[in-house]
Amino acid sequence: MNLLILGRGKTGSLVAEVARARRHHVRVLGASENANAHALTADFLSESNAVIDFTIPSAVVANAEACIRAGKNMVVGTTGWYDHVPQLRDMVQSAKTGFLYGSNFSIGMNLFFEIVKASAPALGFEYSGQIFERHHAQKKDAPSGTAITLRKILRESGGQELGIVSFREGDVVGMHEVVFNSANDRIYLCHDSKSRRGFAEGAVRAAEWLAGKQGFFEFREVWKQL
Repeated sequence: MNLLILGRGKTGSLVAEVARARRHHVRVLGASENANAHALTADFLSESNAVIDFTIPSAVVANAEACIRAGKNMVVGTTGWYDHVPQLRDMVQSAKTGFLYGSNFSIGMNLFFEIVKASAPALGFEYSGQIFERHHAQKKDAPSGTAITLRKILRESGGQELGIVSFREGDVVGMHEVVFNSANDRIYLCHDSKSRRGFAEGAVRAAEWLAGKQGFFEFREVWKQL
């Protein structure tokens, strides 16, 4: 596949490395080369089979709109833009393109989502709950998209809206904890990312899965099909 990677940060650079290792042809655009999505013309995108976005929240919508207008499938690993999901879903459906986004493309984290969902009934048995997340000091959004997904899962499966405590420190890749507390005991659930490679590998495999498909998808709903 011909893949265009948006973002030259730590994760974007690793996505490009993983994509090349999986024998894809790769181009990379950084923020300075693509202000306000100006570089994403139909002509520039013509040779790309799919676009993978690991940029910043404020850049996602303009990038997505340009790619959708050009009829290109897109994978978005950037978080912090989810208020615009309905708008982009409508565009994708009208354009009949493929779009896949996720708060976390790690297979391990998506297994963790299922573990948390299975644990949510604890909230109906006199347990209180709280979500903690830690990321590197440069992360732009707080709480993280992954923590927001955990809160959504617990709200839907446990019936309660839990608070999120965010920490930004050092070079922490990403740690997420869900803690249930009762008068009798305490339950700790934790996922700790050791590197960004899991995010990168999941994003590239997502682009491969999306090839030839139309529709608006969330990674946690389709990852088992990869």
